[in-house]
Amino acid sequence: MTEQKQDALVAIDIHTHATVSTRNPPDEVAIAFDKAMAEYFKEKMPRPTIEETAQYYRERNMMAVIFTVDTERANGQVRISNEEVAEEVAKHRDVLIPFASIDPLREKMGVREARRLIEEYGIRGFKFHPSSQEFYPNDRAAYDLYEVIAEHALPAIFHSGQTGVGARMRGGGGVRLKYSDPMFLDDVAVDFPDMPIIIAHPSFPWQENALAVATHKPQVYIDLSGWSPKYFPPILIQYANTILKDKMLFGSDFPVLTPDRWLADFEKIGIREEVKPLILRDNAVRLLRLNDDPVHGRYTRLKPPTADGCC
Repeated sequence: MTEQKQDALVAIDIHTHATVSTRNPPDEVAIAFDKAMAEYFKEKMPRPTIEETAQYYRERNMMAVIFTVDTERANGQVRISNEEVAEEVAKHRDVLIPFASIDPLREKMGVREARRLIEEYGIRGFKFHPSSQEFYPNDRAAYDLYEVIAEHALPAIFHSGQTGVGARMRGGGGVRLKYSDPMFLDDVAVDFPDMPIIIAHPSFPWQENALAVATHKPQVYIDLSGWSPKYFPPILIQYANTILKDKMLFGSDFPVLTPDRWLADFEKIGIREEVKPLILRDNAVRLLRLNDDPVHGRYTRLKPPTADGCC
């Protein structure tokens, strides 16, 4: 892809979900959680296949990171395999970027799976959901898996804060919020300085924890998915406009929230014009190393993130 075409790209959505398998039979656990999620967000949640997701983003001249979430151990939901995600994404590399999800408490088998996915399937990063997967991010049991990710300098997305998963279900669907305080990622950032970390979502009720970690640790980013921007707290908007403008990433949480709605609300929250392309596209291009990708071509104008204004 030429630089001109890269510049014409509207946005890169760093946070989308593969929620429908074309290989697995319907799963009653997944259906129950999806129904509760739609009721919580008060929206009719679409259920696109990976191919349909690719077409959706292609029509909008966007790219998207896509992944499933491995919660088999924690809640019994049959996972969409990482292999299915990678193989389907391979048909749509013009718009989709494959991430994998592995329950870190799979331990040695998880490590083997991660290596195979990176080396044989071209996985470009990993997604973790501490609350749904029932683990603290700084649990040493997860460290062997992080070692593999760090060895390849791939990014890892960690859910943070409140979640719509299990919301208002009996007992919250068994999902415990305590695991998703972003301060636990401070330990991970210290112990794995070569693994880029993305703190997903506005981190209610721990927003300042997320901002502190991202400001202090150079390889920590924040994605803005899962919330309409009109609900962003003022301190998040302040940091996005200033100290962390090079480390904020557009994410929608599609299909829970559509990029159309997110982008429309984003225009109304006072983000500076010169900052918008950083959040919507340029920071993700640098983080995902799309300038080094033979499919997407070179993109050399970006500079490393700065911490201007930080003490």
